[in-house]
Amino acid sequence: MPTTSEAPVTSGASLPPSPPATAGGSPLRRINLALFALGMATFAMLFATQALLPDIAAAYGVDPGRASWTVSATTIGLAAAVLPLSAVSERFGRRRTMTVSVAVAVALAVVIPFAPDLSTLIALRALQGAAIAGIPASAVAYLSEELPPRSTVGAVGLFIAGNSVGGMSGRVLTGWIADGFGWRAALGAVAVLGLVAAVIFRALLPRSRNFTPASLRPRLVLRSLRGHLSRPLLLRLYAIGALLMAAFSAVYTVIGFRLVEEPFNLSAGLAGSVFVVYLVGTGSSSATGPLMDRLGRRGALYVAIATVSSGLLLSLVDHLAAVLTALVLITAGFFFGHAVASGSVSRVAEHGRAQASALYQVAYYTGASAGGTLGASIYHHSSWPGLVAFALAALTTTAAITLYATARAGALARAA
Repeated sequence: MPTTSEAPVTSGASLPPSPPATAGGSPLRRINLALFALGMATFAMLFATQALLPDIAAAYGVDPGRASWTVSATTIGLAAAVLPLSAVSERFGRRRTMTVSVAVAVALAVVIPFAPDLSTLIALRALQGAAIAGIPASAVAYLSEELPPRSTVGAVGLFIAGNSVGGMSGRVLTGWIADGFGWRAALGAVAVLGLVAAVIFRALLPRSRNFTPASLRPRLVLRSLRGHLSRPLLLRLYAIGALLMAAFSAVYTVIGFRLVEEPFNLSAGLAGSVFVVYLVGTGSSSATGPLMDRLGRRGALYVAIATVSSGLLLSLVDHLAAVLTALVLITAGFFFGHAVASGSVSRVAEHGRAQASALYQVAYYTGASAGGTLGASIYHHSSWPGLVAFALAALTTTAAITLYATARAGALARAA
């Protein structure tokens, strides 16, 4: 059904090709800025309670594992809804799906600060995650359709850079506001931040010009999903995204608890301020395109794994400067690896790009849920060294998958 937000398409007709979006062209700048703002809104709302977990745990008298469900429920909701909403995106358009998703997520963000108890808070956060699910897969598919191939990976990197800025600003903002006005007021501030970013996104994003509606028939959707799941390369990329996010989510779910305890004893505001290192992710993810051209996909992943691993080992030192440096390394390596893996999915998929990206998001946010919940429980029982061991195990598995891909590529090259 054509609307003003998507170019009309009739059965049997094809759209005229859109004008090329060159690196210096105004359409490309608008798209990049719009998706950057949307990425900000996504991560600010998705992880809004992460810096507030010590306050939430104290308010409800629960342990870190229970409090961490205010984060894990959101990522579980996203993982559960991303595939159905990717199918909706294939039928009704990327731009419309992203607009509705961010509008519903912001509306829930306004309600969440008034949750009367922890169970209600967790339930509302799960619904918010499901609403946000329409954004990630649609965004990558939109970029793949509207931009030339050479611009796609860089644009995906900028979208992920927006994730890092949203994650940083949301956490720092909530930490300081919680210090002065309480954690509920901090969640209200995230709602305002999400609303502003959503308005910027909607005002800047151009209408889709190369979108062709697909059928919502379950048989065709399942056929597309089976096609993606039958490709070993895509499966490896999905596993890499899940494992990287599991390690990263474990670290950032628990770091607030570590910093407010001995030997650091930081206030909630100061502990939340460490999330400013998320800005490092902005630089590392936005540099994905040039570095991937130079190193290749597997080479870039090796760099990401090594960077995160070195940060984890450094974080074992009980000195604030060492911990902050460790977080810089962990953040830079994670966002770089995530941008490489997610951007590669959009390039590898030959059809149903929204669904291919949605499968990546399912894996990615399943890793986030598992990493956050397991990380909090491990920290509760085994302190920080136990959490580091868990994260390093996830990275070792990631390295093994990448080494297998390298060996396989070498064997195919020799056979050819």
